[in-house]
Amino acid sequence: MKKISSHAAPAAKPDAKSVLKPGAQVIVDTLIDLGVDTVFGYTGGVVLPLFDKFYDAPINFIVPRHEQGGCHMADAYARASGKVGVMIATSGPGACNLVTGLATAMMDSVPMVALTGQVRTELIGNDAFQEADTTGITRPVTKYNCIVKDIKDLERMIREAFHIASTGRPGPVLVDLPVDIEVAQIEMTGNPAKLDLPGYKIRTKGHARQIEMAAQAINEAKRPVLYVGGGVIISNASEELCTLARNGNLPVTLTLMGLGSFDQTQDKSLDMLGMHGSAYANYAVQEADLLISVGARFDDRVTGNLSTFAPKAKVVHIDIDPASISKNVHVDIPVVGDAKVILTELIKLVKHQDRTEWFARIAQWKEKYPFAYNHDEQGILPQYVIDELYKKTQGQATIVTGVGQHQMWAAQFYRYSRPRQFISSGGLGTMGFGLPAAIGAQIADPKDLVVDIDGDHSFNMTLMELPTAVEHNLPIKVMILNNGYMGMVRQWQELFYGKRYSKSYLKNPDYAKVAEAMGAVGMTVQNKADVPQAIETMLAQTNPCVVDFRVVAEENVWPMVPAGKSLNEMDGLNILERLI
Repeated sequence: MKKISSHAAPAAKPDAKSVLKPGAQVIVDTLIDLGVDTVFGYTGGVVLPLFDKFYDAPINFIVPRHEQGGCHMADAYARASGKVGVMIATSGPGACNLVTGLATAMMDSVPMVALTGQVRTELIGNDAFQEADTTGITRPVTKYNCIVKDIKDLERMIREAFHIASTGRPGPVLVDLPVDIEVAQIEMTGNPAKLDLPGYKIRTKGHARQIEMAAQAINEAKRPVLYVGGGVIISNASEELCTLARNGNLPVTLTLMGLGSFDQTQDKSLDMLGMHGSAYANYAVQEADLLISVGARFDDRVTGNLSTFAPKAKVVHIDIDPASISKNVHVDIPVVGDAKVILTELIKLVKHQDRTEWFARIAQWKEKYPFAYNHDEQGILPQYVIDELYKKTQGQATIVTGVGQHQMWAAQFYRYSRPRQFISSGGLGTMGFGLPAAIGAQIADPKDLVVDIDGDHSFNMTLMELPTAVEHNLPIKVMILNNGYMGMVRQWQELFYGKRYSKSYLKNPDYAKVAEAMGAVGMTVQNKADVPQAIETMLAQTNPCVVDFRVVAEENVWPMVPAGKSLNEMDGLNILERLI
């Protein structure tokens, strides 16, 4: 299983010989020493000294067509590999173009380091050409950021950035690099700089008494539910989670970020919960007498109306971030620490309970309200396309998405069985994430089958990254569920604004021709009968391939918990019942 590694400085090498090096070389050498093998970056004036040192470096360097795209690539590379993603940009507009990507990584706890160029130290604050207050701008969207003003601090600050990004609750860290620091010379002894982070402490081992209390609550519960988030994947705790669910006989529901942490083909899976989650997961949470949250943060898309969320349940919350405990939902038994460490201890104390009545009730909900669509529809339904993809790939593809209706259908109709199999922008909901993220995921594992399930308007935002995939011969597959609308916006306009589709429709290009013009394979599918063969043809391609599926325009995602409603107040259940 792939693992996020902590980048603490290794032991010092004795009798090292001193060598004079420019700051740019120090940066590259430090990256190599930290195990970095892939970097995403876009050049510019103040990072030219640094890029010059990459010319001969043994690092795979990927140049995107836009800094935001590169940031999403580094993000998805980190999610898919478990390593720290690295992105480099120049000062001013280059650094500013990273903001959306950094915020995306921050919301989803992705380990990433961004290195940004900056104007010369003496020019900072003088409105110099391509100057921006990068640390000020990015402070709200990074776990930590800093500017290097003394070359003596350079190596240490790079090492600290990797350590902070990859430990505790991971997140993006930005290091701003004035160009004079890049060219200044410093004597390097070969002894790695020591970290100096006296205020940065990570609690990984949970309190023994709290773990005992959690185990007791689980053993006594009649209607428990395991509520699992992306923290389980980040901590590589999926195996421990599955053991706990099996040994304790516990049903498991997943957040969007938690998909893949538990095999959804298992009977104990309740699939995803929340606004567009399964009815059976939402009902189970509302009827549970114990909710065991692991690596999740009770965000609004999961909880619905906070005042009525899980009203009958005692809450256990396992999380490495103490700030997340009782932030949104009152927690009865908090356990602060690493999910893998805590679940390992919990497994020793939890006993198997029968819970026949509870699972029988869940089975009734599953039978009555499964995810469903109209198989007799003559047009192409997006759910059908994803269903066919699942069958053709036997559930083994890594799925990447943009944001919108297609994202929810990908979560509902593809079943995930392994960690890091589903890659999507959850917390920020960043349209345009899909294509560059597919590139990053494919680079992380060149032998993997990577499929971007995208929406037309989400794809439009970053389609300029397709030549990046072509340049590097990446066999990514892009399935555009093209309904001509900003689909989720249109659905809300239909349901809450009287079908007044204000500005949610835009004229799209011919995606097949666009793909071909950029050097990729392009296909258009307009008939339902052609869908299975089109997917087979797409999967057989060894070049980047874009397939434009012209789907039914006004199909909606069901079920849906309207904003402000309780989890058990779902719209669309009558529609699902009719489709069974």
